[in-house]
Amino acid sequence: MNQENPKSIKVWGIESGRCMRVHWMALELGLDYEVVPIRARSGETGTEVFTKLNPKQKIPVLQHGPIVLSESAAIINYMAETFPLPNDFYVAEDAVGRAKLNEWCYFIMTELDAHSLYLIRRHDSLKAIYGAEPTAVASAEEYFKKQIGAACKRINKEGIYLMENQFSIADILLTSCLDWAVAYEIDLPDLMRSYREKVHKRPRFQDAFAINFPNGIPKSVLRSA
Repeated sequence: MNQENPKSIKVWGIESGRCMRVHWMALELGLDYEVVPIRARSGETGTEVFTKLNPKQKIPVLQHGPIVLSESAAIINYMAETFPLPNDFYVAEDAVGRAKLNEWCYFIMTELDAHSLYLIRRHDSLKAIYGAEPTAVASAEEYFKKQIGAACKRINKEGIYLMENQFSIADILLTSCLDWAVAYEIDLPDLMRSYREKVHKRPRFQDAFAINFPNGIPKSVLRSA
C-alpha cells in the first residue's frame, strides 16, 4: 500500500450523495485535503478550468498531485488502495476477497444507484429537463426495493456490514444509496433502517455530512412535490 503524503489532495464538489462518498472516505482515512465547493447544475461544472479536469463536467472529482479521477466509486477505491486504512476497515487478503468487495460495489452502483435511484432523479426531481415518466419512476422504486433485499440477506448472513464485521467502501456506497432512498421517501426494510442508523453514528460520517451539506440537504436532491 502506497503511504505517500496526502497533502496534495483536492476534492471538487459538494451537495450531492456521490460527493458525500468521497468526503466521507477522505475523512475516514484522516486525509488533509482541500474542498472546492462547486455544485451540479450551477454552471460551475461547465467552466473551462473544471472541464479540463473532467470533460464529462460531473462531480465529484479528485485531484491527487498529477492524478485526476472522476466517478465516486472509482475515487474511493483509489483512496482505499493508496492510503493506510483504519483498523476497522476491511482489507482484502487475496483476489477472491477483492472480487467479493468489487461484486458488492458494482451491484450497488448499477442496480441501486444507476438503474433505480438515478432513474427516479431524472424523471421526477429533474423532470423539467428529462421529462416526467411516472410509470418508469414507480417501476424503478419497486426495483430498488427488490434489489435492496439482496443486501439485507448478505448482512443477515455475514455480520453487521457487507464484508462480514468490517466496514468497507461498499458500506459507504450502500449507505449513500439508502440516504438517497430516504430522501425520495422510499420505505426501507427494518434491517436496512437499523444498519443505516448504526453507520450514521460513525464520527467521520457526521463530519463529512457537515462538509458536503453545509446548509442542510438542498431541495434539488429531493423528489418533486
